Amino acid sequence: MSMITERPASNPAGRPPARAVEGPVARRDLRAVLSAYVALTKPRIVELLLVTTVPAMMLADGGLPSLWLMAVVLVGGSLAAGAASVLNCYIDRDIDQLMRRTKRRPLPAHTVSPRSALVFGLVLAAVSVALMAAFTNLLAAGLTLAAIAYYDLVYTLWLKRSTPTNTFWGGACGAAPVLIGWAAVTGSLAPAAWGLFAVVFFWQMPHFYPLAMKYKDDYARAGIPMLPVVASTRRVNAEILIFAWLTVLTSLAVWPLGLSAIYGVPTLVVGAIFLVEAHLLCGRAKRGEAVKPMRLFHWSTTYLTIVFVAVALDALI
Repeated sequence: MSMITERPASNPAGRPPARAVEGPVARRDLRAVLSAYVALTKPRIVELLLVTTVPAMMLADGGLPSLWLMAVVLVGGSLAAGAASVLNCYIDRDIDQLMRRTKRRPLPAHTVSPRSALVFGLVLAAVSVALMAAFTNLLAAGLTLAAIAYYDLVYTLWLKRSTPTNTFWGGACGAAPVLIGWAAVTGSLAPAAWGLFAVVFFWQMPHFYPLAMKYKDDYARAGIPMLPVVASTRRVNAEILIFAWLTVLTSLAVWPLGLSAIYGVPTLVVGAIFLVEAHLLCGRAKRGEAVKPMRLFHWSTTYLTIVFVAVALDALI
């Protein structure tokens, strides 16, 4: 305490040293608060959603849409995804504090109050939908609102806590940006849009089940019936393989819907690698070896990124 209140000999004016550090301390506090609010939006999820939105827009346009439209959809989509994540954190604040993976999030860590998080999430949701309605079209805006509502009210509040099929039924939320981006460009939805939607929808099971395997004890402690918590290893392996194959086959089924070899060849190659990784994981689990689930988790992200980059390149060339 004396270090704060004692006047240094070199300070003849007698100014309290506390004033000298108020600025840096205040700046640090402001940065911490802003960082906490950003963390609530789960930026990595936002990035992944945008990876699927822009290529879908480009394919819908047959080239490069107007930069203004792309900016609106990217901003609106980011705000919508952020809103859904913030509201998810608000609803899940009781279980997040029980899980090692989530206990340091802003709400369980008491960096942001529940009321502030709720207001923040609702404001982001309102702004995102209003932005889409004002500058794109009502279909895109309606899909944006539906995706937020479904993710938070249906998936987070109900399905996640009540059924081991929660990942499957929640998959529509993660795939919605494809439809939103397509609708923003054309005002309608074509077979290719639904095909890309299906790719992302099926992909979420072989993507998320490995993560749930790694944090199986966390989910069990919180009472969340994720499939790896309540089902046998054989059942989990079967679903990983079924949905990995459905993901790859669906991505190839999109090929004839206005796409060329620029899309098809890399999709075929990375699809084969994706399937090999899925089979390797299931083989290790069957033999009782170390499963290394995060290997498939990370590769699945690479797979989806390459597939949608191929969509974008195909639309441009």
